[in-house]
Amino acid sequence: MSTVNISFTPKLLKEIDKVAQEESRSRSELLREAARSYIERKRRWASIFESGARTGRAKGVTPDVIDREIAVYRRDKRK
Repeated sequence: MSTVNISFTPKLLKEIDKVAQEESRSRSELLREAARSYIERKRRWASIFESGARTGRAKGVTPDVIDREIAVYRRDKRK
């Protein structure tokens, strides 16, 4: 295991310590889990976006088509 130095604002550190205490864990345990969760969430979203991109390419949907649809949706929503 490696030790790293990381800076937090006093307010955030207080919140981290409060949650760690509520869960009867060390600050390090809480932060390790937070990092693992963040990485897993990023990977999951990347997989979802890649799946959507593959589906879009297979159906001939381009970024321009998506941009136009978003613009139409937003315009209609303002009305």
